[in-house]
Amino acid sequence: MQIHLLIEGILIGIMVAVPVGPLGLLCINRSLATGALCGLFSGLGVATADALAAGIAALGITLISGFLTDHQVLLRLGGGCFLCYLGLKIYRTKPAVQTPTGDVNGLLSAYATTFLLTFSNPVTILSFIAIYAGWQVESLHGNYPAAAVLTLGVFCGSALWWVLLFLGMTTFPDRFSLQTLGWIHRVSGALITGFGVAVLLSLSPLRQALGIQF
Repeated sequence: MQIHLLIEGILIGIMVAVPVGPLGLLCINRSLATGALCGLFSGLGVATADALAAGIAALGITLISGFLTDHQVLLRLGGGCFLCYLGLKIYRTKPAVQTPTGDVNGLLSAYATTFLLTFSNPVTILSFIAIYAGWQVESLHGNYPAAAVLTLGVFCGSALWWVLLFLGMTTFPDRFSLQTLGWIHRVSGALITGFGVAVLLSLSPLRQALGIQF
């Protein structure tokens, strides 16, 4: 096993997981609202999609990346609408003491939604291409074993962040009152909705239809 690729992958995985974007807010909100385990599975969905995108970018596979690029308008439209829906739903949710989500269907749904939202975004693969260029990661075109090691590292690094968050949520569950959770619902819901609107406004056809220029 090429240890340096594994270490590079872990560091890259941590680097892409720690910044709080719309999906990070969604995972944190799920952790607080329906249980840390649900938030963990949501985060693992993001980590899996990040790792898969990292492997595709490292190998330079054009089939999948080309499909995502060719259909980016439709994918971004769907992703933007879904983020707006999630944000509004979270914003309007009244905080309450809920039974943590532990059933298989609920956890699989949490995992699948964040995985699809992350992987269907063409920016995910493009961001790894940019990271590799800045990180000066060696070309792995056609080297599937090395790409698998790098992919494993990215997953481990990204998953590590969500595991640490899960441990924090389970260790200090009383730090978050219903009032605090209410503010987190409103702030994270508004931000997620804002991210969704930004995604929709980034689409040229929609900007032209609305007469928006920037």
